[in-house]
Amino acid sequence: MSPFTGSAAPTSPWRHLRVDRTDGVATVTLARPDKLNALTFGAYADLRDLLAELSRERSVRALVLAGEGRGFCSGGDVDEIIGATLSMDTAQLLDFNRMTGQVVRAIRECPFPVIAAVHGMAAGAGAVLALAADFRVADPSARFAFLFTRVGLSGGDMGAAYLLPRVVGLGHATRLLMLGEPVRAPEAERIGLISELTDEGRADEAAHRLAHRLSEGPALAYAQTKALLTAELDMPLAAAVELDASTQALLMNGEDYAEFHAAFKEKRPPKWQGR
Repeated sequence: MSPFTGSAAPTSPWRHLRVDRTDGVATVTLARPDKLNALTFGAYADLRDLLAELSRERSVRALVLAGEGRGFCSGGDVDEIIGATLSMDTAQLLDFNRMTGQVVRAIRECPFPVIAAVHGMAAGAGAVLALAADFRVADPSARFAFLFTRVGLSGGDMGAAYLLPRVVGLGHATRLLMLGEPVRAPEAERIGLISELTDEGRADEAAHRLAHRLSEGPALAYAQTKALLTAELDMPLAAAVELDASTQALLMNGEDYAEFHAAFKEKRPPKWQGR
């Protein structure tokens, strides 16, 4: 637990999400199955604030983001968000769009791996939430659709125009963001949008298996790897190599590096401490 969590008590319960914790793994479930887990203003705000809170606590080592019912997430709620935004002025709309982007930043910048467990539809904002995760574990029913142009908005919503080309390449990203057509699981796996394709109905199980594997590993090494993957996307090679060198020098002074050496000499598995 970080000593710098602030004076406020941890939030419990979360009003717009279901949050469970087991052995260092947090499971965050979008739980509006009757609405295909469509996001509301409150759900966006809860995701943003939850990820910040978990990042400060440092008690979670991996997080699974899942959807209850027939699909992962159908995007923003048509009535509660799209209808409401039609009556907002520009300043309010900017605040809202900044908040949705803050959710994506929180996923990318939190110090633990995030695994999206995808089944059924991941559309609009739901597709971007999955895209922002470090791993996308999906079953054959999964479909991804970046629908923003279909409602008359830019396809580059919530950082999609930044992240998607880096995951699937510029050509595929242009097609997906321009046309908004659904991408089914076999093609999503082929172009690199899916990290692991599971058997039918096994995405949640496989995502939790991966999360527990990560939670038992060297947490600080994973956190720094994630940070470097994000930071070095736009760096020249010389700057990236220098950042790598500085990071490794710090980690080589850490307890986990010494623990690996001791475990190797003693012919036993390392006992990772995340320090």
